[in-house]
Formats: sequence, structure tokens, C-alpha cells
Amino acid sequence: MDTKISGKVIVLGNNIDTDQIYPGRFLEITNAEEIGKRCLSGVSPEIAEKFQKGDIVVAGTNFGCGSSREHAAIAIINMGSSVVLADSFARIFFRNAINLGLPLITCKGISSKVKDGQLVELDIEAGELTVKETGEVLKTDKLGDYAMSILEAGGIKPLMREKMRKLKADQ
Repeated sequence: MDTKISGKVIVLGNNIDTDQIYPGRFLEITNAEEIGKRCLSGVSPEIAEKFQKGDIVVAGTNFGCGSSREHAAIAIINMGSSVVLADSFARIFFRNAINLGLPLITCKGISSKVKDGQLVELDIEAGELTVKETGEVLKTDKLGDYAMSILEAGGIKPLMREKMRKLKADQ
């Protein structure tokens, strides 16, 4: 996993819930590309169409509130987002995203510091976000060692598979 990420931001508001991220009417879709095309359609149907691979979702407070559906994080991954930055995250969504290999970084005040289309550069390990247009450097929360190990493995399942492989090899 690359711990230095740069990309253009799309800025969303507060309390974006999992039904706005990935509406329930699409839950039967299983094709990853199709799932990504419907991401954030509960906010605006055009978001996923305009979103470029590697762009960054920025939100206000309580991003991912609502139901615990994993589809919300899966949709963001398949839309092509490299990371989600927000003032705060709903706890269950945060855990689901990390477990699926999607980095979520808390950056207090981020939603009022950047505008749609601005380029930002994130250093996850240093806990810093630079807004390229203004040069402003914002502090971000750092992820714990275990969350980082999950992300570096590509998600909780790949991490557990590797641990099981090593365990079997040691026997």
C-alpha cells in the first residue's frame, strides 16, 4: 500500500449515510464495475460518472452513518477512490472500510479547507495533508499499527490468509 497519496478531491457534506453512498435498490448488483458506477448516487447521480480513478472523497462529519452495509465501502473502492478523508466517520463504516482495504483518514476541519477539484497530497505515515493550491498543511489522525497492517495486506481477508499460510508452513 502506498502511504503517500495525491489526487483531486470531491467534497461532500455532513452525515452522508450508507444509503446515499450505495442505495439499497442496487444491492443485487454483483459486478464490481457496475457497483462503482452507482457509488454516491444517493447524493448525486453524476458523481461516479465524473470521478477519475485515484480521486479522493472528502466529507464532513459522520461519513458512513446508517446501516452497516459493506456495499458502501465496496462501491467507493470500485468507483476508484484511493482514500476517503473526513472530519469524522461512523464507527461501523470505518471498520468495514479498513477491513476491505480502503484507507479512511480523519482530518478535523478538512471539509471546510478544500474545494472540489483541488489537488491534495496525503502522507498517511506522517499524518499530514497538503493542499497543493494553497500550500496549507493539515494534521490528520494516524491509523494504528493493526489497521495499517490490514491496509498493507489489502484487507482483512488477505491478511488472515497470509497468517494461515505462515501458520501451516511452520507446522
